[in-house]
Amino acid sequence: MVAPSGEQFEISASGYRAVVTECGGSLRLLEHERRPLVDGFAEDEMASGGRGQLLVPWPNRIRDGRYAVGDRQLQLPLSEPARHNASHGLVRWVAWSLEEHTTRSVELRCRLMAQSGYPWTLDLQVVYDVSADGLTVTQSATNVCGHAAPYAHGAHPYLTVGPGPCDGWELTLPAATRTLSDPERKLPTGSEPVEGTAFDFRVARPLRDTVVDHAFTDLTRDAAGRATVELRNPDSGDAVALWVDEAHPWLMVFTADEDPSGHRRALAVEPMTAQADAFRSGEDLIWLEPGQDFSASWGIRALD
Repeated sequence: MVAPSGEQFEISASGYRAVVTECGGSLRLLEHERRPLVDGFAEDEMASGGRGQLLVPWPNRIRDGRYAVGDRQLQLPLSEPARHNASHGLVRWVAWSLEEHTTRSVELRCRLMAQSGYPWTLDLQVVYDVSADGLTVTQSATNVCGHAAPYAHGAHPYLTVGPGPCDGWELTLPAATRTLSDPERKLPTGSEPVEGTAFDFRVARPLRDTVVDHAFTDLTRDAAGRATVELRNPDSGDAVALWVDEAHPWLMVFTADEDPSGHRRALAVEPMTAQADAFRSGEDLIWLEPGQDFSASWGIRALD
């Protein structure tokens, strides 16, 4: 029998253990000293709510699945039919091929073939590596066709510091601006500074009953260019951090209020190179020229 998420690739080092799946190149499990750092999914389950999946060649949503390249109108499949959107890219349910597997790292590859709605071919790669610094994930893409290709990527880990709900957990989110969105279709309508709002988590404070389902930007970074989100359970002292490099100007944060598999039991913090509807707005959209590579990294680690 084949697991719903295909072959399982386990890696471990320095007290960390991760399991990556053939389906979607997804992060199914991540723990430190047997404490879960992500709310993943079981080996006999499919991923739900995007758990651990890679979002390529766009994260989040595209309105009506329609966008234009020059005079050409393109139509993507509506993978979120209830909201009439194309959601989270084209590779979440694709079988990724194993390139290399060691005790502490795994590399998977996928060729995204030209297709209706996205007539470009990309070679995709993801490397998961664990060390004393935690998990580092490097996502890469190469345009192997003869025309410039629109590109953005994201990932969809759910962070956890206990059984939930997340209301009592303390969030530190170093973002000065959030995107406003249409509550029905979850598409951008504008932006606002977080200062003076319920969405200002630049200083650690409990989530309480705040409903978060927004993209955040204007990130404060350290000397290495990393922006770091921290989540802490004050009752147990358990804490986890997610960092992104400078190629990720956006973080999607989601309290999972609509998640049928677990209402507010975890907090999704999603690295993104562009926010929702970037194929239409062009905001932070990357155009990969023929033969051009793009690579970006993010990671998760346990905190004391």
